[in-house]
Amino acid sequence: MDKNLTLLTDFYELTMMNGYLQNGMADKVAVFDLFFRQGNESTFCIACGLEQAIDYIKNISFGNEEIEYLRSLGTFGEDFLSRLAGFKFKGDVRALPEGTVVFPNEPLMVIKGSVFEAQLLEAALLNIVNFQTLIATKAARVVRAARGRGVLEFGLRRAQAPDAAVYGARAAVIGGCVSTSNVLASMLFDTDPKGTHAHSWVMSFDAELSAFRAYAELYPTNCLLLIDTYDTLKSGLPNAITVFRELKEKGYKPVGVRLDSGDLAYLTKETRRVLDEAGFPEAKIFVSGDLDEYTIESLYIQGAKIDVYGVGTRLITSHSNPSLGGVYKIAEFDGRPKLKISDNAAKITNPGEKEIYRIYDGATKMAVADLICLKDEKIDFTAPLTLTHPTDRWKKLTLTDYFVRPLLVDVMKNGEDILERKSVTELRSRCNAGLNEFWSEYKRLDKPQIYKVDLSDELYNLKQELLAKGGKK
Repeated sequence: MDKNLTLLTDFYELTMMNGYLQNGMADKVAVFDLFFRQGNESTFCIACGLEQAIDYIKNISFGNEEIEYLRSLGTFGEDFLSRLAGFKFKGDVRALPEGTVVFPNEPLMVIKGSVFEAQLLEAALLNIVNFQTLIATKAARVVRAARGRGVLEFGLRRAQAPDAAVYGARAAVIGGCVSTSNVLASMLFDTDPKGTHAHSWVMSFDAELSAFRAYAELYPTNCLLLIDTYDTLKSGLPNAITVFRELKEKGYKPVGVRLDSGDLAYLTKETRRVLDEAGFPEAKIFVSGDLDEYTIESLYIQGAKIDVYGVGTRLITSHSNPSLGGVYKIAEFDGRPKLKISDNAAKITNPGEKEIYRIYDGATKMAVADLICLKDEKIDFTAPLTLTHPTDRWKKLTLTDYFVRPLLVDVMKNGEDILERKSVTELRSRCNAGLNEFWSEYKRLDKPQIYKVDLSDELYNLKQELLAKGGKK
């Protein structure tokens, strides 16, 4: 939102930038990859946060206040501060479009520019992209568990801060939620806010029926009543039906009822039965109350009668997986590929500037594998394509009837913003379409099948060469 995020960085980014300057390295070109490692609940994520990431990059500006603060630290010389005063990112950025399904070790963003400029971006980009990608992914899981029923994002009051609430709501809609209760997010991102009334509305009246009647009088075309303030089946539901009949006599159709507590499986089945018997089969049943994909899955198995889910805390905080292991690693410096070595194989990076191709079966049009290769690598996609497991090289798959799609697109060129911006509803459609390209086995909530992500022979061989030389070429 409207604030200078220039100093939203870790101090070591600045000390390294000063080091590059003092050692005559500041203008050497570097390539950084932003990606996540294995460890998320899903084998995949939904790329999100790119628009805000690009806005951050193009708006970096060290004003007098920032320069004076850094000067006060006594760490940096005037030559460094002077360079910061004229800072503008002039490099290139390629990225996965928001809403794209992405897998571990695949770059969500590729940043290419002077190391002085590109180094500064690390912490803020990870903050922006990690969070929105995490929430979009959680939303996609929740929506999948809902099996076509609508999911509303209700997490504002439990989000860790205003920005988390706003951008979390944005990410949730991109991930598949039909809307949000967050009015500010709805205004900023052009969605229709959703909501009804709270228990306090009912409790502020002398009688539940009076509260329902007052609400129906105010909103006759949008009457959705919360029926669990006192006793769902003995009080709330009968009173709601009374009001619904009064609305019907006036020519209005009620929207439905909402439950926020109790045994939702049992209560929704009973509520559905009573509503149908009363002549309101079109009235929808909304539920909320500490829901997530696991609870929704359980409710489905139990035969609960639910039309719409309101999901708050466990979505906006990604309660069961509260962080995404996104990293920002140098892949090339001064024209030379770079590789980080670790005793943990999962932390060994892939060197060089890269491209990602998604490979589809020609007959089914379903995604079968991704291929990470070097950006300038020439691959004949008209010939049979043999994919090899990145670690278990004896595992091979040869495709003859297939087609490919490159995933990374240009979003900044020479420091200029060229991102094609889309509405959150358009991005949600992209996300839904992308998820539909994958077999359900890859999208299971529990123990999903591992999707194939291969390294090209040229990239694999380069990685092995650098490993043999201790990471140096």
